[in-house]
Amino acid sequence: MVGQVKAVDDVSFGIRAGETFGLVGESGCGKSTLARLMLKLKRLTDGDILFEGNNIDKVGSRELRELRQEMQIIFQDPYGSLNPRFLVKDVIAEPLRVHRRMSAKQVDERVVELMELVGLDANRRNRYPHEFSGGQRQRIGIARAIALNPKFIVADEAVSALDVSVQSQVLNLLTRLQKELGLTYLFIAHGLNVVRHISDRIGVMYLGKMVEVARTDDLFAHPMHPYTAVLLSAIPHPSPTRQKERIILQGDVPSPANPPSGCRFHTRCPFAQDRCVTEEPKLETLAPDRQVACHFPL
Repeated sequence: MVGQVKAVDDVSFGIRAGETFGLVGESGCGKSTLARLMLKLKRLTDGDILFEGNNIDKVGSRELRELRQEMQIIFQDPYGSLNPRFLVKDVIAEPLRVHRRMSAKQVDERVVELMELVGLDANRRNRYPHEFSGGQRQRIGIARAIALNPKFIVADEAVSALDVSVQSQVLNLLTRLQKELGLTYLFIAHGLNVVRHISDRIGVMYLGKMVEVARTDDLFAHPMHPYTAVLLSAIPHPSPTRQKERIILQGDVPSPANPPSGCRFHTRCPFAQDRCVTEEPKLETLAPDRQVACHFPL
C-alpha cells in the first residue's frame, strides 16, 4: 500500500507588497515545496494560490507565461543552478530571450546593466560560471532573477551555501535591490539568525504546518510557540562570556508520512500536555500580525 505525504498541510498566509516574509524550519518541513507551489513549479493538489488576485492554478498557459515574468526564484546552490556550458552573459540573458523581443545589442546592454547592479564586473560576462567564486555565482543568479523586472522573488535558502562573510554581503545586496526595484521577497532559511536581518515578518513551519507568524522584532522579543523558542535558543551569542539557556529537543523529527496525532510537535515539546496528544491546535490570531498554533502559548 502506498501512503500519502502531506508536505504542506493547511498552510495559509499572505505576503504584502514590498515586504520580506521569512520562512524558517528544519529540513523536510515543507518550506521549499511551499515555495515551488507558489511559483507553480510543483502541481497543487488542493487549495488556492493568489498572486495580485489571480489564482495561478486556474490561469491558462498564456496568462501563466505573463505571470512568470512577475515571479522569479533564486536557488540555494550557486553551483548547480547555473548551466556550466553557458557563458555568464547567456545565463543572465536567458529569461530575456524567452520572454522579450530584444535585439542582440539590447540584450547585451541589459546584461551589462544587470551585472553592474549586482556588483559584478561586466567585462567578465564572456567567462564561464566556474571562473567565479560562490558568492559571485549567487550574484549571477540574482541578476538572472531580476532580469525581467519581477515584482516577487523567492529566495530559497539563497545564502545557506555561502561563507558567513559572503552571506552578509548577499543579504545587503538583496536589501538594496528591494529598495531600488520595489521587490517583494519570500526568504527561506533553516535558522532564525539569517532571516532576522532581512525579514519584516517571519513564519515558522514544522512538519508541513505553520506554527507561528509574527513581526520579526516581536518574534525575537517573545516567541509564543515552543518550537520557535527552541530555534531561538539555538542561535549562538557572539560573546562567549554571555550564556543563555538552551532548550534541547528530545527524539527525532517524526516521519511526514505518519505524523503524530494532535499537535505534531507534542512528541518533542518540553511543555506538552494531554490535550496536545489528541487535539490539533489551529493557527489563531492572538494580536495584530501575530498568529500561533499552540494550545498553551508561551
